[in-house]
Amino acid sequence: MTWSEMEPLLTQGTVDTLYMVLWSTVATVIGGLPLGILLVLTDKGGLLQNLPVNKAVGVVVNIGRSLPFIILLIALIPFTTAVVGTFIGPTAMIVPLAVGAIPFFARLVETAVREVDHGLVEAVQSMGGSIPTIIRKVLLPQALPSLVAAVTTTVIVLVGYSAMAGAVGGEGLGSKAVTYGFQRFETQFMLITVVILIALVTAVQLVGDGIVRLLSRRGRTA
Repeated sequence: MTWSEMEPLLTQGTVDTLYMVLWSTVATVIGGLPLGILLVLTDKGGLLQNLPVNKAVGVVVNIGRSLPFIILLIALIPFTTAVVGTFIGPTAMIVPLAVGAIPFFARLVETAVREVDHGLVEAVQSMGGSIPTIIRKVLLPQALPSLVAAVTTTVIVLVGYSAMAGAVGGEGLGSKAVTYGFQRFETQFMLITVVILIALVTAVQLVGDGIVRLLSRRGRTA
């Protein structure tokens, strides 16, 4: 296979992968952020202490984290079809990608929010701050560097998930690697696909680390 034949395939695969990862990341943050905060607020000693709710949410999150993504992907085919109208293609893959990543991200959010100094929370409470105010003014700003690191880790996980999704009709670089690199024994194509995936992960990690360092410096000088 010549480069002129590989280039459009690799370009389309990269675009599809970025599309899946971008929108599944958005859905993951929207779903996982409140879930992680809820785990902290409803825990023992939390602002909304409710152990039955905390245990129930914790069980759901743990079940979601324990399922191998490829099994979850197949199990969600009826749900994905009901939501999107199909279970094949980049748009359809956003559903299982988000469902698989939300429990993972929720636990990272929980860990990040627990690191916030409880004294700051008590100070805002003493001034009559409501729970939404505490979340907006204390928990999220103080945990922001850790939350950015959590998003970075989640995006990297989603890149890996998207490659697996390509094996079952998700398109992207994973699909191209299986179809052209493995099934047609195009070793060069497979290696280039791997290099692109490594480059994507490295770029995400570098950007995420840079933002975390910037936020950390601002936090120290504030």
